[in-house]
Amino acid sequence: MEHNEEFWEASIDELKQGFKEAPDSYTCLLCGEKIDKGMIYPYEGRLYEAERFMKVHIETAHHSVFDYFLTLDKKVTGLTEHQNKLLRLFYQGKSDKEVQKEMGIGSAATIRHHRFALKEKERQAKMFLAMMELLKEKDKHAPAFVPPHKTATMVDDRYNITTDEKESIIQKYFTENKEQLTKFPAKEKQKIVVLREIASSLEHDQTYTEKELNIRLKRYFDDYVLIRRYLIEYGFLDRKQDGSSYWLKK
Repeated sequence: MEHNEEFWEASIDELKQGFKEAPDSYTCLLCGEKIDKGMIYPYEGRLYEAERFMKVHIETAHHSVFDYFLTLDKKVTGLTEHQNKLLRLFYQGKSDKEVQKEMGIGSAATIRHHRFALKEKERQAKMFLAMMELLKEKDKHAPAFVPPHKTATMVDDRYNITTDEKESIIQKYFTENKEQLTKFPAKEKQKIVVLREIASSLEHDQTYTEKELNIRLKRYFDDYVLIRRYLIEYGFLDRKQDGSSYWLKK
């Protein structure tokens, strides 16, 4: 799944709980799973109303919201691998001494220093969020950007794409009904938009054989091998090493 606008526009409280409430449903911000209100859901011999079942879904599918966030690319979280590991151990309730022993670095005092540095990062993040909220009230010329898909293999200037650019590229390279490509673009930004559009037509939680995937991709473009290769290269698809099955990355 790529993160959609619901994820990026969610409040801090919604991100912490991992789901967003609508008048008739709850939507998991982590994978897009939707739970309808007014229904009773069975799970392992118990019955759950919708909101509680959404929490069960997050626990079973993602372990926890915190654990899910730690799986995201450092371009999304702003965390180094070192900080990521520290946070994971802190979340597990490990003491400074236990963290120091597991990571094999410095002393307990070194871990306390890392805690202080993370707290400083939190303060800076709060200040930056407040400034950006205030900026929104004044900056009337800021374009809307398309957020990178969360499984992107490398986030760089190729992903500097506005919503207007996205629509323009789709109109340029797809037929009017968006069911076929007129040609495959050479420029990186245009490739990303085209590949996202094609990837969005594939079902989540479904595994495709190579033949099934080729049939789906050939609907868009005769050179389906090229499309398949780029979908993997840009992090939209994953596959078994022998190429026997493919699926959308989450």
